[in-house]
Amino acid sequence: MTPADHSALAAGLEKMAAARVLCVGDVMLDRFVYGDVSRISPEAPIPVFRTGEHISMLGGAGNVARGAAGLGAAVHFLSVIGEDEAGAEVNGLLSELSGAEFEVFTDRSRKTAIKTRYIASGQQMMRADDETVAPLAKDLRARLLAAAEAALKTCPVMILADYAKGVLADGVAGDLIKLARARSVTVIVDPQGFDYSAYGGAQLITPNRKELGEASGLPVQSDADIAAAARHLIAAHKIDRVLATRSADGMTLIGDGGEVRHFPAHAREVFDVSGAGDTVAATLGVALAAGLGEDQAVQLANVAAGIVVGKVGTAVATSGDVAAALLGALPSGRGDKVKTLDAALGQLREWRAQGAKIGLASGCFDLLHPGHLAVIRKAKNACGRLVIGINSDASTQRLKGPDRPIQNEAARAEVIASLEAVDMVVIFAEDTPEALIGAIKPDVFVKGADYAVDELPEAAIIKSYGGEILLAELEDGFSTTATIQGMNGETG
Repeated sequence: MTPADHSALAAGLEKMAAARVLCVGDVMLDRFVYGDVSRISPEAPIPVFRTGEHISMLGGAGNVARGAAGLGAAVHFLSVIGEDEAGAEVNGLLSELSGAEFEVFTDRSRKTAIKTRYIASGQQMMRADDETVAPLAKDLRARLLAAAEAALKTCPVMILADYAKGVLADGVAGDLIKLARARSVTVIVDPQGFDYSAYGGAQLITPNRKELGEASGLPVQSDADIAAAARHLIAAHKIDRVLATRSADGMTLIGDGGEVRHFPAHAREVFDVSGAGDTVAATLGVALAAGLGEDQAVQLANVAAGIVVGKVGTAVATSGDVAAALLGALPSGRGDKVKTLDAALGQLREWRAQGAKIGLASGCFDLLHPGHLAVIRKAKNACGRLVIGINSDASTQRLKGPDRPIQNEAARAEVIASLEAVDMVVIFAEDTPEALIGAIKPDVFVKGADYAVDELPEAAIIKSYGGEILLAELEDGFSTTATIQGMNGETG
């Protein structure tokens, strides 16, 4: 992609915060058990896994919803769980998603699907599944379809995430597609199984290479093979377009008119492919719901997928992650300072090992002015390495009003990264930097002196680990809001 492409994609990210999507499918609970293996069992030739940390995340269709929410979209989520502990945990995790509405119906005859992965030294050793695979009972089916019909009134895109556990089985997927098409709602399907007739009428399906081969019964080795297999599915099942995800070979979009467009992969080190397909579906859905063009939506999905395969576990790519990845690829020489939080934590470990004192300052930095520069200089003087946290577009709008920000988060991050005093930039989605502080644990947190220490919402978390708060005196006469008012001919 050219710098102009990157700029256009970064601008598109801002629009995605206003998107609304409906997601329907099989929700799961993804559990990750981390531990170590240091010996072989004396009872059998198998490794002895000593368990350590346990982490639970939304999986399956739940991870699609999580990914869409991470990109700033308002998500309406529909699924079915069992009446069990895992189901309660799923409800709790869904309630934590920003801007999400969910209706998760309970089926007493069903187990909530759990996938437990055992990981040692960064490698997955085994996965244990506990689940019920069965179509929905008649009453649940009716309730799910009624809820979907209501949600489709306000959602221009519907994502069907099929994990073959039964929520979309027995014609439910087809009924949902008919409801959506009646309202001119775009349908994206993350498919499952060999028979794609269930998805007839969908605008876009996103099989990976293996799934494409199994569903079409055709070879999928070369570019020509991929195109032929996709055209077969389009013709056989009246599907508008196929986006074939091809791992290191990128993505190929094939339309019902025969056109073929190839998108090269964004090369990264691959740690875990869990959730990559979910990320593609979520990003496509949010981008199209925001009114972005199809090529832009695929390009953003490509970038997002490249991010999640570089993380361990069922990961998602937030709007901040994608913006950072786009900036990192710019030829400006400064985009490499903009990091995802995961990448930032890795770099911070190296800096701390070198004995560096870590400082953090944060803000919207919408229009950079001398007041901002004064705070940044004072912050840099108090530490060895300075990290700047920048509010995402969505959180800036919540804090400053519907007409802000003036510049999107990618542009703001690049401007701040160009400053010599700044060593790293991280975009965060929350209204306050408390979560960022908790992750980074800076030795010193710098804030403008228009606050008293005890008034800072971040004070408690900084004090909890022994960090220092530095109040920097502000330069009189400088304010982004006042500058904008002056540009508009307003008076304070």
